[in-house]
Amino acid sequence: MTTKIVIGLDGTETGEHAIAFAKDLAGRIDACELLVVYVIEWSPFTFQTPEENAQRHKRREEEIELATARIITPTVEALTAAGFTAHGIVRHGDVAETLNAITIENGGTQIVVGRSSADGFKKRLFGSSTQNLVMHADVPVTVVN
Repeated sequence: MTTKIVIGLDGTETGEHAIAFAKDLAGRIDACELLVVYVIEWSPFTFQTPEENAQRHKRREEEIELATARIITPTVEALTAAGFTAHGIVRHGDVAETLNAITIENGGTQIVVGRSSADGFKKRLFGSSTQNLVMHADVPVTVVN
């Protein structure tokens, strides 16, 4: 049976810490696959004009291509070069919900993320993505600093 560890990246230095931790963990497991995930934050509570809605699909596709090229592909290539089996996914959505859903869809057994750093007001109003993930994930979540 293959163990699948999901690494949630946010494009910051804490994501590099999550990768390092996941690599160390995967190195201790015989059959382990790493799934690198980047979620582009999207809120159903944003309001857009009809003109913005007309361009929405195009922007979403461009954002996915950009995140794939800048974050996911280099990470997957580096992990593969280091001898790991790795794949990547980029998706839009609520970070915690989407990361959990991707983990379940792909048979993930653990999620590794870096500690988020939302500013004080935003964190008090909405809570952090990491906090929401830890509270609601269907698999264990490891948060690294």
